[in-house]
Amino acid sequence: MPGTRSTGVLALGGIALAALLTVIGHLEVNDDLNPWALTVSDFAVSDRGGVIDVAMVVLALATVALLLGLRRARPPRPSRPVELLLGAWVAGLLLAAVVPTNEPGTAMTTAAYLHRYASVVAFLALPAAGWLLARRPDLVPAARTLRTLVLLSLALAAAMIWSAYPGDRLLIGLAERLLILTEVAVLVTVALTQTRTPATPWAVTPARGA
Repeated sequence: MPGTRSTGVLALGGIALAALLTVIGHLEVNDDLNPWALTVSDFAVSDRGGVIDVAMVVLALATVALLLGLRRARPPRPSRPVELLLGAWVAGLLLAAVVPTNEPGTAMTTAAYLHRYASVVAFLALPAAGWLLARRPDLVPAARTLRTLVLLSLALAAAMIWSAYPGDRLLIGLAERLLILTEVAVLVTVALTQTRTPATPWAVTPARGA
């Protein structure tokens, strides 16, 4: 339906804008920050209130547009677990944008822990939502892609956890950026499917004798 198509286009625009802002945010910080060894949050805290924080908000709003598109599809509407998981992803992004982490090399504060666990919730919620979305009849053409991206994101999440603890943060920035790219690809896949939705996605069976 046209409304679903428009939400897909809106979501793609928001995702593209968020990606552009993130790149700008990386270019604006000082040269001492290593993107392979430091997380995106480390870059963001070096430019508080800057474009990386705005990028997270834009990405959250793009997800809201996707969710609206999913709700407009009849049938099926998104299940309650999918809505909750996408809501957790959105809430995690917004909280991580508002609450700063600590400066690299300094002790963790309460705010930094809140930022960390908001990010963890977001990173885990989106793959779970993607796996459930792959079961929807209207997303059947993208089901294999969604499942592949979900499995890849879980592998990258495991690599990031290893790096954060026993790995002594080895290439944690690289692992996180690959994880973000993979999870955003889940959103892009759903958005692209929405933009390709025909004007009448569900045929109505005529009444007998009509």
